[in-house]
Amino acid sequence: MPFIRRSARAAAAVAALLALTATACGPDGSDAAAQPSAAPSTSAKGDAKLPAGLPTSIKDLEKWKQGDWKNWDKWAREAADFANPVIKDLWKPARMSDAKENQNTVQSNFGSDQGTTDAAPRPVAAQEVAHPYHQHAAPVGKVFFDSPEGPMVCSGTVVDDPAHPGKSNLVWTAGHCVHNGAKGGWFRNIVFVPSYNDNGLPASQVNNSPQRNVTPYGAWWADWAQTSSQWMATGTHTGGGGSPYDFAVLHVQPENGGGKSLQETVGASLPVWFGAPSPTLFSGIGAWGYPAAPPYDGARMLDCIGKPARLSMGASMPTEYRVGCTMTGGSSGGGWFATMPNGKTALVSDTSIGPPDHTWLAGPHLGPEAQGVYNAISSKFR
Repeated sequence: MPFIRRSARAAAAVAALLALTATACGPDGSDAAAQPSAAPSTSAKGDAKLPAGLPTSIKDLEKWKQGDWKNWDKWAREAADFANPVIKDLWKPARMSDAKENQNTVQSNFGSDQGTTDAAPRPVAAQEVAHPYHQHAAPVGKVFFDSPEGPMVCSGTVVDDPAHPGKSNLVWTAGHCVHNGAKGGWFRNIVFVPSYNDNGLPASQVNNSPQRNVTPYGAWWADWAQTSSQWMATGTHTGGGGSPYDFAVLHVQPENGGGKSLQETVGASLPVWFGAPSPTLFSGIGAWGYPAAPPYDGARMLDCIGKPARLSMGASMPTEYRVGCTMTGGSSGGGWFATMPNGKTALVSDTSIGPPDHTWLAGPHLGPEAQGVYNAISSKFR
């Protein structure tokens, strides 16, 4: 199969995704489910709490919102320490466009085979997704967050919530998009923007575009995040450390409040296929995201579809998926989609690492650890 062309199986996966997202009306449509602003239905035990060492009083919380969050010596590291209070109007279009890619790289040639590794797949040129994006890839969006180095950006996908069928507020992304791994803690001001820059304008025009086109369904703040203990303990941004466990799930709430869930608002979500088959058994898998490093500008949603291969960073590590793709930093956390035996499109991985020459991407196989992370955050907001 030519790698630059989409196989019939891969095309079927794309067709399934299109069919899935067809229920999402435009932001200006008459369907109330398509309107921005939605609020999660959560119990008190799901309410996010600020951890010890961070502000807890109303006075201190206001200080935090007014800029004290920039005090990065107050790292919140442990899973129970996540804190992300809403700071209204922080993420304006100009600030979003200034966000830099959160690179997670590994050398193309990292030595002898350390487990089960196939030859690197040939590069697949990333293609822009048809727009408006909400009609063609409604579950896909951008994840913005603040780091000690400034505003950064990743990609993410709306996924099903077994505790709230049809009303999910869950977003799948990469662990390195929410937590700094072995040498740091949680990032701050984490938001998800579905169908960012809905009309696919070039970056030079985004800041002058109406807000409804840049954030057609608003900004959704993470009121909780869950990533793997392996990423938190061993994750690095070079060399592939922790990449087999580089996944995270966000539970989000709308910045402006409202009564509908994220899934109801955008009109779609994807199931997560835990324990999916070996990459060698797939004819095609698609990776979606918003690459921000050159030659891309971070404004457009792109995808790569090709036959996946296997990649092992160590003999004791789970084998990862790898696909030929020219997408760059900023696509991290973007969902990888495949067709399940029942014909439905599902998320099977997320973009974790890629080489400096941007010829391929790799993502984790979603096994028991990933399912544990997913179940934990779903149960928290039951």
